[in-house]
Amino acid sequence: MGRDTARVVRDVEVEKYRARYGLLAVVVSNIAIAGVAAFGVWRLDGDKAVIVGVLTAAFTAVSSMTTAYLGIKAVSNTARSIALGDGAARRDRAAPPADPPAA
Repeated sequence: MGRDTARVVRDVEVEKYRARYGLLAVVVSNIAIAGVAAFGVWRLDGDKAVIVGVLTAAFTAVSSMTTAYLGIKAVSNTARSIALGDGAARRDRAAPPADPPAA
């Protein structure tokens, strides 16, 4: 029983690190994209058509990256909870008794 508890604790810690550093990677990437876009807008000297293109591309990149991270994280969490819940339910449940044939 001690090994199972240690494994669960280790898995929870690994998930915390994955979530923390995955979110950090997304935030840092989004800041980098915003910084490059701001630099590009600053260097364009008022060419409105190109500025709109740069800002649109930056917004698309930021929203796509954030949405992808959140979607993958949600699916991962759902799959993990289903797998853990399903395994525990199988271990706890005994085979149902067979019904006697009707006479």
